[in-house]
Amino acid sequence: MQTRTLGTGNLEVSAIGLGCMGMSQSYLPIPDRDEMIALTRAAVERGETFFDTAQVYGPFHNEELVGEALEPVRDKVVIATKFGFDLTSGRGGADSRPETIKSSVEGSLKRLRTDVIDLLYQHRVDPNVPMEDVAGTVKELIAEGKVAHFGLSEAGVANIRRAHAVQPVTALQSEYSLWWREPEDEIMPTLEELGIGFVPFSPLGKGFLTGKIDESTTFDDGDFRNIVPRFDAEAREANRAFVDTARTDRGAERCDAAQVALAWLLAQKPWIVPIPGTTKLHRFEENIAAADVELTADDLHEIEDAQVSAEGARYPEALERMIDR
Repeated sequence: MQTRTLGTGNLEVSAIGLGCMGMSQSYLPIPDRDEMIALTRAAVERGETFFDTAQVYGPFHNEELVGEALEPVRDKVVIATKFGFDLTSGRGGADSRPETIKSSVEGSLKRLRTDVIDLLYQHRVDPNVPMEDVAGTVKELIAEGKVAHFGLSEAGVANIRRAHAVQPVTALQSEYSLWWREPEDEIMPTLEELGIGFVPFSPLGKGFLTGKIDESTTFDDGDFRNIVPRFDAEAREANRAFVDTARTDRGAERCDAAQVALAWLLAQKPWIVPIPGTTKLHRFEENIAAADVELTADDLHEIEDAQVSAEGARYPEALERMIDR
């Protein structure tokens, strides 16, 4: 497995990470827990070193799964998790108060069966807590040895700069893919300027860019994609253009659309590390093989020329309001 470095803190990880959220929520049916532990360990055997989870996934179940799966190989892997939601009082919503950050980190350490969190993200910006207070609290946790690196998720430029001025940010995790390129406008130039790595989530468009989903596809009741406007039947039909962009004849060797989509991301910057999720070992193997796909200059130009505007919002309105811009 090739490796890449995130941020000036020199956090070295596999070039393609593994997003673990779908192992316990959002995309139905939820797979067997023991099978997901086995998949996670098989990923390590194949060279995977970068695993992404969060407190809110479950909540808590995903951290517990990842912690159990990786405990025997803890010294070989990098674990990223996230804080930032009220998961205990019943009120819900964002909560990045210093006391909440500290108590939630103690919980994450126990669930992950580790002494240190390699990369700790603020999951969403909390408009009620100054970013300086958030970054300062994480700085204290780093000084205590409980956290190694600080990250942000879906943060805008102003808050990235405010956080970085207090505690250097190693990575930003936000959505970025062939069908969501907003980060290119302001976010990516800022990351490059400050020396911050970029970890795109949903690099395969919640499965759409694999080419396995079309307008006739149905999702189980409770599947997150049922409430995403971009997955309306009409939107899916229009958005097939993105799958056509990831043609399978690109690269030196024949590969599938998902591999082209991931290879395209890797070609954008050397400090980008996508984290596609999967619950199937053969799909994981296909995904990590994308690190070896070399798109030609002609491929990249053709993909750029073929870009169209996506049909449908990427989130329901309530979730979109939580994004910091």
